[in-house]
Amino acid sequence: MGLTKTAIFNDAQNRLAMQLKAIAHPARIAILQHLIKANACICGDLVDELGLAQATISQHLKELKNAGLIQGTIEGVSVCYCIEPVAWKLLQTEINGLFAAYKGVNTCC
Repeated sequence: MGLTKTAIFNDAQNRLAMQLKAIAHPARIAILQHLIKANACICGDLVDELGLAQATISQHLKELKNAGLIQGTIEGVSVCYCIEPVAWKLLQTEINGLFAAYKGVNTCC
């Protein structure tokens, strides 16, 4: 089919797709779960926690940050990451709305 034609979809659809794509990797889910569990900014201990190479974790953090799901602040020589609360709440609302829209009645198939 070629390139995705994102222009034919609205901003909310494109944002949700981008965020779900960012989450759709087990390492990124593990990173998010660790950030949520810590309930604080995490600086550099993800390598020990997840058992992945620093470069791999950095790439996953970059994808999550580009999707707006986490935020990072520079503290000395390290970058500390945490959940971006506004984006996280919006994602939760969008997913809840998507699931709530289905009423469980399927008479077409």
